[in-house]
Amino acid sequence: MEILSLGYGSVYDENYSIDRAPDKGEHMLLLTRSRGSFVFDGISVILPAETLILYNDTVNRTYSAFEGAFICDWICFSTESDSEFIDSLNLIYNRPICAADPDFVNGLIRNICNEYYSINVRRPKLLDGLMRSLLSSAEDFSDRRGALQQTAVEPHYAALIELRAKIYRNPQLKWNVDTMAADVNMSRSYLQHIYREVFGVSCISDVISSKIEKAKEILSETSCTVSQVASMCGYDNEEHFMRQFKKVVGVTPTRYRKSS
Repeated sequence: MEILSLGYGSVYDENYSIDRAPDKGEHMLLLTRSRGSFVFDGISVILPAETLILYNDTVNRTYSAFEGAFICDWICFSTESDSEFIDSLNLIYNRPICAADPDFVNGLIRNICNEYYSINVRRPKLLDGLMRSLLSSAEDFSDRRGALQQTAVEPHYAALIELRAKIYRNPQLKWNVDTMAADVNMSRSYLQHIYREVFGVSCISDVISSKIEKAKEILSETSCTVSQVASMCGYDNEEHFMRQFKKVVGVTPTRYRKSS
């Protein structure tokens, strides 16, 4: 197995994004160490830290930082000389997997990085053994968690994406867990669980974000009063709006308008 490039504890700034098509036979294993925004099958999801993704050479790798720096461990490698071993593994490609033991994976990647840059005469054999251990670990996580995550989340992707679009298109509505659950025909508890799993935030936090984003837009582009902005974003109470805006944005609506 040939390692093409790799990084351990790589830190990318908040503006980082990548949309790259792999070369033939090029695979990539990525372990998130912070939240990040990823695209799978054209659908954007926010993944939490300690998520494992194994990309093969059939899809673009599309991901970016989310609310701050993006930190990850990653290895790009060629499988052409070890196709038989790769084919023997029950791996899930191009889908997020919850790393059941992220410290173990992190340690393996650290050891691979150290060995990769060493001058040890046994370096090729050691690297091959470490890579096989790493991919075997990915298979183990796939067996224990990956298939469950796919069957649990994927059937609801479209409905959740449409729900989120409705929330952001209509921040003035009185969204609550009950109305959102009814919209996608789910129980309250299941919606709350799967919404966070897919988007990395709670559904109520997303409702608040939709209102604040709309408020920022109105404040920047119109001369509406703060009271009017609050009403347009679905707030019955101006003071509640001002408190929530400052908590999320860090400044009052009036100060935000002056600085925008």
